[in-house]
Amino acid sequence: MRPGFMKMLAQLVCIFLYVFHVNARRLTEISPTIDVRYYGVHADGVTDDSTVFLEAWAAACASSGDVKLLIPPATYFLNPVKFSGPCPYVNTLTVYQEGYIKASTDLSKYVSGNDWVQFGNMNGLRITGGGTFDGQGNFSWSYDECPKTKFCNVLPTSVMFVNLNDTIIYGMNSVNPKFFHVGVLQCQNFYASEMYIEASEDSPNTDGIHIERSSGVTIHDVFIGTGDDCISIGQGTTDILISNITCGPGHGISVGSLGKYPNEGDVRGLVVRDSTITNTMNGVRIKTWQDSPSSSSATNITFENIQMKNVNNPIIIDQTYCPENLCNGDTVPSRVSISDVYFKEINGTSASQVAVTLNCSQGTPCQNIHLEDILLKYVGEELPTAVCAYADTYFSAPMLPLPCN
Repeated sequence: MRPGFMKMLAQLVCIFLYVFHVNARRLTEISPTIDVRYYGVHADGVTDDSTVFLEAWAAACASSGDVKLLIPPATYFLNPVKFSGPCPYVNTLTVYQEGYIKASTDLSKYVSGNDWVQFGNMNGLRITGGGTFDGQGNFSWSYDECPKTKFCNVLPTSVMFVNLNDTIIYGMNSVNPKFFHVGVLQCQNFYASEMYIEASEDSPNTDGIHIERSSGVTIHDVFIGTGDDCISIGQGTTDILISNITCGPGHGISVGSLGKYPNEGDVRGLVVRDSTITNTMNGVRIKTWQDSPSSSSATNITFENIQMKNVNNPIIIDQTYCPENLCNGDTVPSRVSISDVYFKEINGTSASQVAVTLNCSQGTPCQNIHLEDILLKYVGEELPTAVCAYADTYFSAPMLPLPCN
């Protein structure tokens, strides 16, 4: 063969191999989609689809790249399930949930301490699609012992996120949990927004979002109306941003309760801002058990630009927290130290005449508590008041109620 022909043939072979390589790479980059319908889902709202969901999750977790797990519009019924990693070849796993998922009401299905739906032990989880988790808690609330027992057997949390990193939740809804709506435990870099969370005002212990032993958590643009804290911050939690929350009914946005168990971690680096709290038992609150068994701290906490509408206790630090008189007595003050707390630009109306309560620990007084630009009007005819105990407090005008000693 002529040299020119051989050279041209070699060039054609190189071009072919290049095109083949590019196309092969593109094929491997196509995001796989796992649809629960492929696994024989019933989707009638009555028949248990737990096994099918777990099979679909396993297939998604075993995939590679950016994976989507699709839950189409329909009503599903699930017993307790754990969607767990690690998923070693997955960059992100997006649960695109458009369906309405109902929980079993049979409490014997839930092993003590277990939750209903748990996502755990992985990186890159995404949940979106606007679907709803219905805990059907109204069938279980009468069995809740926690309002009357300090160390109680808790009912299941609806959706629990455990030991996750780099998580984004966008457009997830929760109604009528048996206990908490959403739990965030031992997570890092967790972001949640555009959520709708609701239960009746008289539902017990139905915290909207509870965060504990986690860091780098952002909660943004969420509506929460429930029977307990809209958002609660537990022990061992750092670097938290909560903003644009619409809260009410409920018990407000709370740090704590802290100091219930021995050797709890500290809470530090919390910002709550740009939110509205309406018709709640409390507004922004820090609460610690009065007979805490060991020392811990809550420090570097800011509540800023909060609108209060008919709130019973708009600003409250309570270090004698002891529901149903479950403590050892008033002689044991809280050992949780509270310091460097800033209440800024908190305005609106108080349903009680005492609009500001700073009830700190006699054994560990609060240090460096700042109130700046506070305007809280009492809905009655009298002027609002403030009550302080064992608090090192600084006030900046304007200030209504007037500062307390």
